[in-house]
Amino acid sequence: MNANALSMNTRGRAKRASRSRAMDMGARAGFVARGVIYLLVGVLALRIAFSDGGGEQADRGGAIAQIAGQPFGTVLLWALGVALAGMALWRLSEAFFGQAGPDGDKAGKRAMAAARFVFYAFVSYSVLSYALGDKGSGSGSSDRQTDDVTARALEWTGGQWIVGIAGAVVVGAGVWMAYRALARKYHKHLKMGGMTRKTRQAVDFVGMFGGAVRGAVFVAAGGFAVAAAVRHEPGRAKGMDDTLRSFTQTPVGPWLLVLIAVGLAAFGLFSWANARWRKI
Repeated sequence: MNANALSMNTRGRAKRASRSRAMDMGARAGFVARGVIYLLVGVLALRIAFSDGGGEQADRGGAIAQIAGQPFGTVLLWALGVALAGMALWRLSEAFFGQAGPDGDKAGKRAMAAARFVFYAFVSYSVLSYALGDKGSGSGSSDRQTDDVTARALEWTGGQWIVGIAGAVVVGAGVWMAYRALARKYHKHLKMGGMTRKTRQAVDFVGMFGGAVRGAVFVAAGGFAVAAAVRHEPGRAKGMDDTLRSFTQTPVGPWLLVLIAVGLAAFGLFSWANARWRKI
């Protein structure tokens, strides 16, 4: 067998593996895990809306700490971390072989899948590290991490431009997320024909509302990063926890944060709908 034939054979096996039952289960488990995290962040945000939150963080780190504090918390964290690893591997397979659907081979979609692979691989690593006993991994404050990264970046030559552009990219990503949710672009990724009418209505509600709220949070976080760059003040950049808390500082008081919290929980439910009806 020559080198080209061997390469094609290897690629064929890899592609078949990417469409395997195991990959399907891994991707769906990843959606379940993502749903758990967003639901917990929504609950933590609700607590903060009506109190100071008792020192809790309404971000991924806070969600991980909540899980760790439950009976069999370490076991739950292992399950969550492995499920997120399954999501990462599925995204990696999409980057190599394209997504399901007629336009899944587009370069832009593959690049987005690669970026998602990096993100979910990092989150999985953080959760599993925490489960192994590294309490500084995964559960660290997103606000402190954001401040540290922003401060270091602003010290670089052209640092203000770098932070500003990064913030603008996050704003753009948030607008894109909200648009896709409100335009129901997720329909092409779901097996809508397998749902009853009431189920489709429920999925559309959590998909549109949850996706739009998630996008709004990204827009707010990106806006704070742009402000930090313009004013050269690292403290103006905010992680998810401080971004959510900022919604209480509006004329409507905590009620905007309540709306955001319910929206994040809705996105968690939408993630579970993806676990059931997503085209893998």
